[in-house]
Amino acid sequence: MHLKNLSLINYKNIAEANYEFDPKINCFVGKNGVGKTNVLDAIYHLAYGKSYFNPLALQNIKHGEEFFVIDGTFDKDNRTEQVVCSLKKGLKKALKRNGKAYDKFSEHIGFIPLVIISPSDNDLITEGSETRRKFLDTVISQLDPAYLQELINYQKVVAQRNALLKYFALNHTFDRDTLNIYNEQLDGMGQRIFEKRKLFLADFVPIFSKHHEAITDSAESVSLVYDSHLHTKTLATLLDENLQRDRVLQYTSVGIHKDDLLFEIDGHPIKKFGSQGQQKSFLIALKLAQFEFIKKQGGVLPLLLFDDVFDKLDETRVAKIVQMIDDKVFGQIFISDTHPERTEAIIKTTHQSYRIFNL
Repeated sequence: MHLKNLSLINYKNIAEANYEFDPKINCFVGKNGVGKTNVLDAIYHLAYGKSYFNPLALQNIKHGEEFFVIDGTFDKDNRTEQVVCSLKKGLKKALKRNGKAYDKFSEHIGFIPLVIISPSDNDLITEGSETRRKFLDTVISQLDPAYLQELINYQKVVAQRNALLKYFALNHTFDRDTLNIYNEQLDGMGQRIFEKRKLFLADFVPIFSKHHEAITDSAESVSLVYDSHLHTKTLATLLDENLQRDRVLQYTSVGIHKDDLLFEIDGHPIKKFGSQGQQKSFLIALKLAQFEFIKKQGGVLPLLLFDDVFDKLDETRVAKIVQMIDDKVFGQIFISDTHPERTEAIIKTTHQSYRIFNL
């Protein structure tokens, strides 16, 4: 699968642009602020129906304009597939495939498998558990639509339960039977989500470890640890034990929406005990593992986006990535970089076809 062409109108700082892509390597080069990352984000937008860098949809419309349009044509399974994502102020965002609008964006997830490696990935280490859960759920959802739908349903019930807890507090009342209806739903869905996360990590962690060892020559011991209260108790039990706490807080304080994926180096949090270089190696291994997992499980080469990575990595890590490109581990690749000469010199060593776009 590869992206053949891309058209943009009023997307972020880009008024209008059209690109015809090479099936292997495509590089966007230019000074900071010219829109290199925005082009990559537009490609991400076509895969996920949202921006990787800015979740506020309206802020992706060019300043002073009323709408944006992202239009991409893909070659998938020897068929041409057109995906269009658009947003007009005052209306809902629209996502269409071959002219037909999706009723739910979740139906599109996984159709265009894509992995992005960006300096923004550092948020996975520095931010809270929600960011790491999002990564976990994104990888699983690309291959398991039923998981994504279960997750959406679970989040809806959590929101309903939270609204009920607030109602109880505001009206100085309490109805255990009504609350139990939500508890029972959360228990069933939560257990299924928990089991799928466990199964995923059982397959994913060895792949991650392999890539980390290759990048660092096994210089340190790292681990991914799934942190969940459901390892020891059912969600029904947890909800019952935390009932008084939830009534005081007026929200659901336990459940799979509180799980975390712990990033550790030598048994300690990498956020506190890992150097910048060690953190970079960890994150690159994580994203390369995501790529390989989707490739193995889905039987397709995901698009791979490298945002400004050559500027952030040392020669050893760059050499590792270049070797993987040369060995044809990857499919179609998109790269942004501030140094045209450096980019072309690196890409030439891969002996693959390429196009360079000067922005």
